[in-house]
Amino acid sequence: MQQDETLAASGNAAAKQWDSYSVLVVDDEPGMVNFIKRALESRCGSVHIAGSVEAAEPLVAQQRFDLIVLDISLPGMSGVNWLKLLRERGVNSEVILMTAFADVETAIDALRAGASDFLLKPFSLAQLINAARRAFERARLEAENWVLRREVASHASRSKVSRDGLIGHSAAITELRGLLQRFAPMPSTVLIQGESGTGKEVVARALHQLSPRANASFVPVNCAAITQELIESELFGHLKGAYTGAAASRDGLFYYARGGTLFLDEVAELLRVLEERSIRPVGSEQEIKVDVRVIAASNKPLADEVAAGRFRADLYYRLQVLELALPPLRERTEDLPELVAHFMDLLSPALGVAPVEVEPALLVAMAAYDWPGNVRELKNLIERSLILGYLPQDLPATRLPPAVGELAAGAVPAEESLSQVETRHIRAVLAACAGNKSEAARRLGISRKTLERKCLSWGE
Repeated sequence: MQQDETLAASGNAAAKQWDSYSVLVVDDEPGMVNFIKRALESRCGSVHIAGSVEAAEPLVAQQRFDLIVLDISLPGMSGVNWLKLLRERGVNSEVILMTAFADVETAIDALRAGASDFLLKPFSLAQLINAARRAFERARLEAENWVLRREVASHASRSKVSRDGLIGHSAAITELRGLLQRFAPMPSTVLIQGESGTGKEVVARALHQLSPRANASFVPVNCAAITQELIESELFGHLKGAYTGAAASRDGLFYYARGGTLFLDEVAELLRVLEERSIRPVGSEQEIKVDVRVIAASNKPLADEVAAGRFRADLYYRLQVLELALPPLRERTEDLPELVAHFMDLLSPALGVAPVEVEPALLVAMAAYDWPGNVRELKNLIERSLILGYLPQDLPATRLPPAVGELAAGAVPAEESLSQVETRHIRAVLAACAGNKSEAARRLGISRKTLERKCLSWGE
């Protein structure tokens, strides 16, 4: 019993990860119910109790339980029969069955009914906690697998997104796409430079996916979020006792990225690794060879940082084997319709709301905006718009200037109305698409039905 109490005390720290889980205990023995309730109540978000299946039914109807701890022998319906009914109804909670009279046939029946674990009474606190831990771990993995399956299905349905993940067909993106194809098969270090929000990690992932390392790990590291004192330990690993607090040996991120790609969003002390492809865990005198492709990124021009003395020149020249410069969104505004459509397709199912229609005149205004937050800012705008149900006209990226003629720095006659600007823009896009309304609608970021309705209103 003393051992159980010790386990209960030591489990409090780990219990925090169970805060969101709810448990239902169904047993007609008050002593057993109180024991289980007391054990799980301090660890889980909520614990409900019932003395029979009949008393438990309304509770299950009211809320979803992550775990049901269920006795087999109950007054009225048995636990196994109720579990079969729950599974038939689609209730997929984790279930731990308990019994004082276990035999092989009972255990087989329990598993066939859909139980995830089996406890023989009387059991210890340690046995109960371990069974609950296994159940919650299974629930977590099931949830993660569901998200991954949904993500895969969502990606598969996005036919507009190319394999490299880049959206658009502007000259800048076309050139970048060509460089990706040339750089991806090479093992060389790549330095990606571009303003914040231009998609440096998207490009890094594209390099990985298009490379021979695609089946190995892609490990992104936000070096700016790691303290200078711990950066070596995080990247290269450490041995037990290497520094105060190093209670156990630990592998570094270079180890976990072996055979794959390590993406560093900021750069640290990497000279030996880049030159010799070897690491030395903190506290060790032995160097370990690693097969890792390094991709580094910076939102500041590193050549300027070197000239100003803020970045080590030797590190810069080792990173700058292959270099990619990502264009800011203001230099590729012709990609806006495709980007808007992409983020609508991406975020609409995730938020569970219908896409928002973007009028052509609004796209003209968006093209006149300088987008300091780049593609990330555009994505945030689309997400806000989907939540609101419309694209707000008072946001910086969608604010129409008082004089429509200012939209394109004098390219549009000042006497034109907003409707005339929209009409002229749609006709220009249609002409560029040789009259193909489906392609024109795609570029404009509207439905073909909307485009046809507008053409009809012009008598076309």
